[in-house]
Amino acid sequence: MSGNFNTIDDFDIENKTVLVRVDVNSPVDPSSGIILDDTRLRLHAKTIRELSNKGAKVVILAHQSRPGKNDFTSLSQHADALSDILNLRVRYVDSIFSSLAKQAIRDLKPHEILLLDNVRFFSEESLSRTPLEQSKTIIVKELSPLIDYYVNDAFAAAHRSQASLVGFTVNTPSAAGRVMEEELTVIQNALDNVKHPCVFLLGGMKPDDSIDVMENVLSNGTADAILTTGIVGNIVLWCAGIDIGQVNKDFIASRGYEDMVVKSKDLIERFGDKVKYPIDVAIEVNDERVDVDIDEIPNEAIFDIGVKTINFYAQEIRNAKTIFANGPAGVFEDPKFAMGTEDLINAIASSNGFSLIGGGHIAAATAGLGCEDQMSHISSGGGACISMLAGKKLAAVEALKNSKN
Repeated sequence: MSGNFNTIDDFDIENKTVLVRVDVNSPVDPSSGIILDDTRLRLHAKTIRELSNKGAKVVILAHQSRPGKNDFTSLSQHADALSDILNLRVRYVDSIFSSLAKQAIRDLKPHEILLLDNVRFFSEESLSRTPLEQSKTIIVKELSPLIDYYVNDAFAAAHRSQASLVGFTVNTPSAAGRVMEEELTVIQNALDNVKHPCVFLLGGMKPDDSIDVMENVLSNGTADAILTTGIVGNIVLWCAGIDIGQVNKDFIASRGYEDMVVKSKDLIERFGDKVKYPIDVAIEVNDERVDVDIDEIPNEAIFDIGVKTINFYAQEIRNAKTIFANGPAGVFEDPKFAMGTEDLINAIASSNGFSLIGGGHIAAATAGLGCEDQMSHISSGGGACISMLAGKKLAAVEALKNSKN
């Protein structure tokens, strides 16, 4: 895969200024501003450390949250956390392309590291446009003359076509960082060399992504079985003629996912019993978890898959040689409804097959259970990973490929 784009190995970066885009978007306590989980900072530290060790003047570009959210903050805390992780001083400047920021970049010496402020403070960053259009934005025009190379390590944001992710690739020699390189190589290799039986466990709150994955991997013969949970499972149950209760139908409709019902019906008709759905579900009665068979679902919200489904799915997982998992099985933040998510993660962890965990909430749940070391690969990017599984091109990766060409 890395033959399609440049990596750090392709450039002599000693004494050169390298702009590296990372994704260190982290959970932040809104009242104190303190970073609650530094996983992504640790992940990107290897790329930053390597650039510094090779004598580059390292300029870091990153985002934190998005406008309107209570964790949309400056990156001063991130600079402190990175300094601790790297055991190197990471300078911070509270702007992106002001005269102050530009002077700080010019003043850098080899091995030194500078973190610019939250790139999403720049309003144009939220706009999705072509790389050529993004190359004409102020941020790219102001910073490009100051840098020799651009390195994109932000796999978790690679599905977005934003200025800091694609704009610099048009006129600046560009490469993938180590996180980007590893993610693309591992995921593509897994898809290209699938061992059967291959099972996809798809859940969570974004059924449109999961149903795109279902369509792709069933159509191309990658998947032998799709195990559905979460809203995806509820949609498939509805399509299969099960009465899931008006409250659950209304919830699906309120999220704008009615068209997914039509799409799922088509997939069930085309691929039949390869699409598996829950045989029992968990609801709440008097603050307690109650499991009910699917032919007895009352008009109550479904919060998890039931124990029979867990056992059924766990058996499918144990028999599989390849397992892709994306999205939790239920409202796992509530201990009453964490069983489905946790038991299936444990089943994957104890399986002998190749396992790929698709980032986001299921990666967080895997980490919470201490099962990271038992998985073959845990992706750092939920959206980017699921886009790859759905057979979609990643905007930032296409930009890196075009840069090499």
